[in-house]
Amino acid sequence: MSAPRDNTPPTPPPQPPADKPTPTALTGDKSVESLESRPDVKSRYILDEGPPDKPAGMGARRWGKATRNIEEGEFLEGPKTRRFEFFRVVRIALEFIRGFRSLHFVGPCVTVFGSARFKEDHRYYVLARETSRQLSRVGFTILTGGGPGIMEAANRGARDAGGPSIGCNIELPMEQHHNPYLDKFVEFRYFFVRKVMLVKYSYAFVVMPGGFGTLDELFEAVTLIQTGKIRDFPVVLMGTDYWQPLIDFARGRMLAERTINPEDIGLLVCTDSPEEVVDRIAEAAQRNFGFAWSRKVARTPQHWAGEEVGRAKSPADASPVSK
Repeated sequence: MSAPRDNTPPTPPPQPPADKPTPTALTGDKSVESLESRPDVKSRYILDEGPPDKPAGMGARRWGKATRNIEEGEFLEGPKTRRFEFFRVVRIALEFIRGFRSLHFVGPCVTVFGSARFKEDHRYYVLARETSRQLSRVGFTILTGGGPGIMEAANRGARDAGGPSIGCNIELPMEQHHNPYLDKFVEFRYFFVRKVMLVKYSYAFVVMPGGFGTLDELFEAVTLIQTGKIRDFPVVLMGTDYWQPLIDFARGRMLAERTINPEDIGLLVCTDSPEEVVDRIAEAAQRNFGFAWSRKVARTPQHWAGEEVGRAKSPADASPVSK
């Protein structure tokens, strides 16, 4: 006769005390702590997709920031696999090389920044066009973001003078077509690569009225000058009525609170005169870089790394040449 069956339900495994921290799950060479035990960390994730190498049961969560572009989101969402990070560095390096090749022979540039929203009948559009025309006549290549508004006005001014006109655009979620006054157009995926190119090939910045992007470029250049990363680099603001409140804030608030030094105020030079802009930039180029103005002599450039030669025309009057 068989023994009676035990119908007693199995005893559940013991649960850890409520105040005991949840064990850490090891994944590869890192430890990832359960989000359920880290409410302070949980707020940094967005419900979407998980961080790299997440342990099972962690839930679908994404590290960091949300973006419109999936590929940019992958780049910014935090640590990835070593393979992913390595090939991302390769891609960034290739974009740098492409920028170097494209801009190697464009000549001494002056970059003009400003809003893309101004139409051709706006006074700032007219001012940017005339300033760029005069800069181009003395031999500078005009470099912009290649878009509409102030960028179009600057490139158009260079075209008016028969000088080189270059555009360096950035890929954005909203489609933006380049303006029709460009001799060369280079498009970048990463903002920081474009920023390096604009500083590397520019001898001065002319900053027209604009929005957050214009302010970003302005304060990055001023910060590089303030910290000694670049020297002898003119940054000229145009549109005194637009920029005066910013200068007043720097002088009346930032200087008063000692967040900047008195000499830093001199980094913000503001004018409405195209002639003053040309004089300041030409004088700085002559004093700091040994430029002398003479008739341009045609020469055949040597291409060591496949550098591109733009279709730009020679300036109408003269070109600066280094001594």
